[in-house]
Amino acid sequence: MTPEPSATEPPSDRTPPAVAVVDAQFPGNVGTIARAMKNFGFEDLLLVDPPELDPDGEAYGFAGHAREDVLPNATEISFDRLVVEYHTIGCTAVTNEDDRSHVRFPFSTPADLAERLPTVEAPTALVFGRERVGLTNEELARIDEICSIPASAEYPVLNLGQAATITLYELRSLALDDDETQLPDVERVRAPEPTVDRLYDQWADLLGEINHPGEKRDKTMRMLRRVFGRADLTEREANTLLGILRRATERPAENRGRE
Repeated sequence: MTPEPSATEPPSDRTPPAVAVVDAQFPGNVGTIARAMKNFGFEDLLLVDPPELDPDGEAYGFAGHAREDVLPNATEISFDRLVVEYHTIGCTAVTNEDDRSHVRFPFSTPADLAERLPTVEAPTALVFGRERVGLTNEELARIDEICSIPASAEYPVLNLGQAATITLYELRSLALDDDETQLPDVERVRAPEPTVDRLYDQWADLLGEINHPGEKRDKTMRMLRRVFGRADLTEREANTLLGILRRATERPAENRGRE
């Protein structure tokens, strides 16, 4: 574990935010959070009063590939240093119901933070509390803002690892670009307009071949244009439909030839 930085070396501005865990009781939860950080591109793990993190113990066992960098590079820091040197976001399941108290109110959801945190011109830290009681009111009173995950009113409390994983997933855009995930490129490229126009022409031919009522054809074509306009057909999709429509248009003519 990296020692606490000296007071003369304040942390540099960074995006994505650091992740701070206050007084975790179980090493496995620290490892789970480190793994979630690795999953979603976060690197800077700050630990306040952490349990012993034995390289052969639960923390490293639960960390997955984060055992290679995120976990061993974690920095132990005091809560006092944390709230002074970072713009802090305290994560809690329990919020005040209204504005009569400002310890846990107002609050943001993780999705809200994903849009706003890039505008904060300071090093930021997401702060998660201990397993049983989370962050105390005294700690939350010293934190800059509150974050809460929307959950069932009957049982909103998540365990520490779950809360961190959900929050980091929602904030992944602060750490990962789309081309840095494992997902394939699913960008859809609209078919060229000449191909789409041929598709509409083929529909018009089919309507004529099946004797679709003449007074309804213009309205039907407008409807088809709206449908395919919303669909943003790819070139392959448009060509496949063209082939089907062409075959459907030719079939009535073939049948008439046999009569």
